[in-house]
Amino acid sequence: MLRTIHPIAGVVGFLTILVFWTSTLYSELFANHATIAAVKSMIVSGLFVLVPAMVIVGASGATLGRRRKDAPTLTKKKRMPIIAMNGLIVLVPAAVYLSAKANAGSFDTSFYIVQIIELIAGATNLTLMGLSIRDGRAMAARNKTRERNESGV
Repeated sequence: MLRTIHPIAGVVGFLTILVFWTSTLYSELFANHATIAAVKSMIVSGLFVLVPAMVIVGASGATLGRRRKDAPTLTKKKRMPIIAMNGLIVLVPAAVYLSAKANAGSFDTSFYIVQIIELIAGATNLTLMGLSIRDGRAMAARNKTRERNESGV
């Protein structure tokens, strides 16, 4: 069951951050302040999808990898705290702050500084999560090959 839930939660988290990131970038480059405020509000609402997905992927990954000592697993284990801390310390507070500022119509220097930080942190998480998804798919493929070989198929 965890082998099914883990990748689904990972892809949901990745795609959610990707939608947040691309929506932010598009609205900042091509939309008016009202659209930016709407995007920022939707991102805060979307945290109710993202945060549980990230908790599930982190918990299921920790459970699946608790006894594994192979290099891909250890690499994924090193990435997860960075992804989690980046999300909890930078991305979630930035989303709430930017939504409040945008909804107040306060598009000042602090808004744009935090916006740049959020975009960099989001790109960082997308990169790290993408690498973990890639590594997880490779690990799953190796496991399937090994299971087929052991069963004589």
